[in-house]
Amino acid sequence: MEPVTLGVLSVGVLLAAILASRIPVGFAMAVTGLGGYAAAMGPAAAWSMLGGEVWEVFSSYGLTVIPFFIFMGQICFYSGVNERLYRAVYAWMGHIRGGIAYATVLACAGFSAICGSNTATAATMSAVALPEMKKYGYAPVLSTGCVAAGATLGVLIPPSVVLIVIGLQTGLSISTLFMAGIMPGLLLTGLFLAVVWLLCRRHPQWGPAGEKSSWRSRMRALPGAGEILILFVLVIGGLFMGVFTPTEAGAAGSAIALLLSLAGRRLSLRGLVDAVNDTLRISSMIMVIILGAVLYGRFLAVTRLPFAVAEWTASLPLPPLGILLLICGVYIVGGMMMDALALLLVTIPIFFPVVQAMGYDPVWFSVFITVITTMGAITPPVGVTAFVVASAAGDVGVQDVFRGVTFFLAAYAVCALLLLLVPQIVLFIPSLM
Repeated sequence: MEPVTLGVLSVGVLLAAILASRIPVGFAMAVTGLGGYAAAMGPAAAWSMLGGEVWEVFSSYGLTVIPFFIFMGQICFYSGVNERLYRAVYAWMGHIRGGIAYATVLACAGFSAICGSNTATAATMSAVALPEMKKYGYAPVLSTGCVAAGATLGVLIPPSVVLIVIGLQTGLSISTLFMAGIMPGLLLTGLFLAVVWLLCRRHPQWGPAGEKSSWRSRMRALPGAGEILILFVLVIGGLFMGVFTPTEAGAAGSAIALLLSLAGRRLSLRGLVDAVNDTLRISSMIMVIILGAVLYGRFLAVTRLPFAVAEWTASLPLPPLGILLLICGVYIVGGMMMDALALLLVTIPIFFPVVQAMGYDPVWFSVFITVITTMGAITPPVGVTAFVVASAAGDVGVQDVFRGVTFFLAAYAVCALLLLLVPQIVLFIPSLM
């Protein structure tokens, strides 16, 4: 069998394994890559490649950045930072029409940026925000929609685990990717707030105003947002100023989060143990996905499928923008069917050389496809955060959640269009470094 044909066949096998079975995506990529390598180069070469790649991946210093940032997020989770952040935002915005929805989007943006997990943010904010919005008569479509969509904002706002993994795979600076994600993350957050405003303007009954907090209550609530602000300024500011490397920033952020939690006596011993356990579990899952992607990437390199795709797209009678839009279509459809991180790891070796050959900035492209692919987290049939919110809500069907997030998908589309038309939204802050 021709190597390129074998590579194309492996893509179909991989998608079938992920979509039609319950095989974790990391193992699916590893088995497909190892089996394909054995078919192309022989079993002995495949086992040799496996041993070398396992050692190279898991001994990589760059991977240490992942558990540090995850640990920082878990400490914040178990010390109740999310609840205090929500109360602070609600105290200032809860009295206006749709105010609790505004507060929820902003709290999701703040917590997901530190937490780094869509599903953890969706579960946490569902428990905190949905009862309040139900209490004040908010429509389930709006309440569940803004929680499910808001939980995805941390993919762009640093420290983002997705951007860390993209940096490790492509060799791009993680600090630069973090800086590049700030303005798009803020832009998407602003667009989500605009969606809430438009919905409440058209359907006032969806987001009735809550009780107005006194100035004393507002000032007392401010320290609840201070913890997130301190972490963000110290970690991201240290990266921007060159004080920290990404790994040192993760370690410093974990230490600061731990000290703040212990100083406020908000983290129990049980919570600390749970934070460590969750960090180990999530980090292991991500590293298995990375290993699987590396094995599959080595196999694709042997088949020369990425180079064949690059040559094919370059020969198309389309301008570079047309080819880029074609790639976007692949990411949109792919994001609907599989996990965003797994999709990026599988496809970056194929499309990254194509985009670089067309002259597009690799940092811009990394952030751009992160936006495009993350839409899948709230898009059926996968839409993992939508299912988490529906499960947490209990009395709201998943179809209502998907109906709610549909409005926020328009914000994603506008954000992607603006990034395409104005690349400096992504590149401005990195240019100052």
